[in-house]
Amino acid sequence: MTPSVVVVELLLLVLCSSTLVAHGGDAETAKYMVIETSSLEPKDSCTGHKIPPSDEPSVNSTWTALHHVAGPCSPVPASNKGNTTTTVASMADALAADERRVAYILKRLSGDTNGQNPMAFSETGSTKSVSDSKYGTQTGTGSTPHMLTTTATTDSAPVGTSAVTQTVIIDSGSDIPWIQCKPCPFPACHPTRDTLFDPSRSTTYAAVPCASAACAQLGPYRRGCSPAPTSSQCQFGIVYGDGSTVTGTYSSDDLTLGPYDVIRGFRFGCAHADRGAAFSYDVAGTLALGGGTQSLVKQTASRYGSVFSYCLPPTPSSLGFLTLGVPPQRSPPAFVATPLFGSVVAPTFYMVRLRGIVVAGTPIAVAPATFAAGSVIDSATIVTRLPPTAYRALRAAFRAGMAAYKPAPPVSVLDTCYDFTGVRTVTLPSIAIVFDGGATVNLDASAILLGSCLAFAPTAGDRMTGFIGNVQQKTLEVVYDIPGKAMRFRSAAC
Repeated sequence: MTPSVVVVELLLLVLCSSTLVAHGGDAETAKYMVIETSSLEPKDSCTGHKIPPSDEPSVNSTWTALHHVAGPCSPVPASNKGNTTTTVASMADALAADERRVAYILKRLSGDTNGQNPMAFSETGSTKSVSDSKYGTQTGTGSTPHMLTTTATTDSAPVGTSAVTQTVIIDSGSDIPWIQCKPCPFPACHPTRDTLFDPSRSTTYAAVPCASAACAQLGPYRRGCSPAPTSSQCQFGIVYGDGSTVTGTYSSDDLTLGPYDVIRGFRFGCAHADRGAAFSYDVAGTLALGGGTQSLVKQTASRYGSVFSYCLPPTPSSLGFLTLGVPPQRSPPAFVATPLFGSVVAPTFYMVRLRGIVVAGTPIAVAPATFAAGSVIDSATIVTRLPPTAYRALRAAFRAGMAAYKPAPPVSVLDTCYDFTGVRTVTLPSIAIVFDGGATVNLDASAILLGSCLAFAPTAGDRMTGFIGNVQQKTLEVVYDIPGKAMRFRSAAC
């Protein structure tokens, strides 16, 4: 057999809303941004990286580009890219799915593991749908619409190997990496643009034994042992927040992340069935970045130190990046930091705590204690959720700054929307988020609106956990320093 490795193309699920470009250089820039509504139109060409990450090889870090699956930078065939334009209908569907993701995460944080729904699987490993949701996510808990995603590719494989390149989603809110493997026939599996990984052609592939510690660590994702004649193989199963399901054999093989980075014995799910709304694009699986022991972050801890970062691009025609390991040092230091913490009952998720919000240069009148419950920061939740007291203050300040524009009807959870018909430029109030420890992050213009709506929503109560959505993370390099218990932010990174 020819040695084979899995070479991963990384795909990150983000909602690229109507992207607005900021202008200005006077003193009012800190309070307001003048944006052009013409930037709402999709572009036909890929503009690449605004600021390319370092190309210097490193034994302690590696990076790969991220791009929007429906944009001109994407390797996904044009017929499967969908529409990059954000419509009211597509936004409503996306936000409904986002609500399901948020509800699922909150359920996990409460200690309720029923979200795994093991009864969705039969003893033979086949799956059935538990949801009629039209739109789901291709991430661990199901939310962001498939029409708006981001992909990234690696350029090469180790010399002398027969590499199998896969396009996958990355998700900071899931723990089990998986790809489609032969056999995975339609309709048991969704179609993919990539060549299916064939375990029989790899001399380094191995099924994880059913009696092994690695199989036991799957916990609620474990689905027993394979039937005869391979009854010693560990089986896995995942139920996503929208009801989509994945089953197969828990396996290991060599994973190539870049020209200098091969991860020996990387454990992943070798899927032979996946069903549901989550799998609408030609992607082969998910590369999980959560805090669980099975995630890419934990499996590569000895090399990259359990540190990773990403920058979500502001438009479908631009590129972002994903970095594993400590990002390059910059002079002068460009990062601001806040404490990072997690949940004992749901270690998958990463959390931070806010201290305040500044709108058009003025802090909103909300006590820091309002944010005491903390917020999940997540690559696949779309919009930021704030305690109702804080949200109402933010909304009032933002509406005051937008008084010159005609209001539009709400869209799902977004209740502050505008009609920009016939408007060429908009003067948008700036928004900054202040985190615990004093770290202040000024949001990019693309990180304030979703379509023509303020991209924030309230939680169900002031004591509820909040969320930092991916819209607000656009153009920021977001660093997850797990051993350092810190989250760092760098503005204008992509």
